[in-house]
Amino acid sequence: MTAQNDAARNHTAQSPTARHAVTVRTDLSTRQAPLKWVIVVDEDLPAGRAVNAAACTAAAVGRALPDLLGGDGRDGSGHVHPGLPWAGCSVLAADAATLHALREKAAAKEDVLVVDMPEPAQTSRIYDEYLDLLAGTKHEDLTYHAVALVGPRNRIGKLVGKLPLLR
Repeated sequence: MTAQNDAARNHTAQSPTARHAVTVRTDLSTRQAPLKWVIVVDEDLPAGRAVNAAACTAAAVGRALPDLLGGDGRDGSGHVHPGLPWAGCSVLAADAATLHALREKAAAKEDVLVVDMPEPAQTSRIYDEYLDLLAGTKHEDLTYHAVALVGPRNRIGKLVGKLPLLR
């Protein structure tokens, strides 16, 4: 790899709260990445709704942290493939009570990005209706279908503990 490519691949990006600079190292294993990204999904959701919840929270993470995506790549035929997360993303499972508690713990950490999908997001087909339902529900009464967390590897590891992969 040339020095020019090194500079393009390894640069400084902002962490979830923009308080700490993070060096993007696309030449390292995801297990060595300075950030960890997980999505924890309600294990009782049917497969289609679980995948939808994970995909929707991932989209919101991508919007909040565009530097989490690596650069585009070209295959041997010259076709371009959009950049994927350089830090990887594990999709884990938890019951509804654990998911709610995890969201609360993570939200209290200033260096962790929390993106959640409350239940009304999957039951409403009109976004404004979802926002109205959300506004009319007390925080403690919300049920979460998924919670995405991005932050320092050790902090996220402590939050998700031994949660299993979603199967």
